[in-house]
Amino acid sequence: MTRHLLIALGAIVAVDSASAQSRPMSAGPNRMELRVERREAGVWKAVDPSSVFASGDQLRFRFKTNFPGFLYVMNHGTSGEYLLLYPTKESGESNRIDGGRDYVVPGNEGAFKVSGPEGFDVMYWLISPSELRAEDGSKRSGYVPLPPPPKNVTKALSSLRPRCDDTIFRARGECVDSNAGVKQVKTAEQLPENLKPVPNLTARELVFIREPNKAVVSSPAPLDGPVIYEYRLAHR
Repeated sequence: MTRHLLIALGAIVAVDSASAQSRPMSAGPNRMELRVERREAGVWKAVDPSSVFASGDQLRFRFKTNFPGFLYVMNHGTSGEYLLLYPTKESGESNRIDGGRDYVVPGNEGAFKVSGPEGFDVMYWLISPSELRAEDGSKRSGYVPLPPPPKNVTKALSSLRPRCDDTIFRARGECVDSNAGVKQVKTAEQLPENLKPVPNLTARELVFIREPNKAVVSSPAPLDGPVIYEYRLAHR
């Protein structure tokens, strides 16, 4: 039985791939699943999150947890532009999520169109088990928006160019880059300015698991505050 070593926020965690894939959403630690779908001939098809996409591709993201909470998603494109993907006016301002239910980002009727110079977009996924506090520090019922995104800025990842992993390409006939997909945020200094002040945002042990056409982020201990991780979207 194969075991994988995964680095999660500075800690090395051993994960049994067979037991991790068979564990139901309702059992075990806090668990977050992310699927990427691409529109092909008018039909949405699940693809590997580490795929290298083409300019003009239309994507959407399916997100599911085994616990209730609140979700924010923001994209930093290779052009330097920041864009809030969830919640939006189209999806409704409520960003509360229930455990065991699929949520579509940017919305059931929406799609994310790949654009900008070749490189890696960085999508920041912020999940909190409880409501965030308002800017004045008070806790209030209902939707609490994030501070406005920073002005457009370039980032180091934009200088990287996606390439196909030859081994995976030969085996599956897909263009997949190991630099793409779900990744940890190592330090708060790497976050955009509007995410750094999120209350109770501290380093937590997270395990990152790759499953067929799905990425899983697992917290061995129940989350007692917000977490942020990245989805790096490779495109040409």
